[in-house]
Amino acid sequence: MAEKTKPPVVEAPQPVNKPSEEHGGIADSLRRVLLASIGVAVVTRDELKEFIDKMVERGEIAEQEGKKLYTELMEKRKKKTAEAQDAAGNQMRDMLDRMDVPTKADIDVLSEKITALSKKVDELKKAQG
Repeated sequence: MAEKTKPPVVEAPQPVNKPSEEHGGIADSLRRVLLASIGVAVVTRDELKEFIDKMVERGEIAEQEGKKLYTELMEKRKKKTAEAQDAAGNQMRDMLDRMDVPTKADIDVLSEKITALSKKVDELKKAQG
């Protein structure tokens, strides 16, 4: 006799989240992804605003969430831009130090010394003449 095989067990589909929960999860995930990966310092304000407005129009996020996301991204962009400027300035100073390029302060000190020496030379010329 042939053995009877058991029919496969089929699980019932999981209930779909309510729209408010779904949008909250999507918005939160989207916020994290955007903050982490879009290169906030590169995106212009207009591009960002337009992108968020389109998401609101499509119902992917609520208008309030869009405003919050925009504010967060702009703050992050501002912070990242400042960090990049600081890093670039530090790298430039390090490079100039390695090349032994005099700083403005070094040049100012030398200028003062030259001025003082020029005055002494002029005084010596007057005393001899």
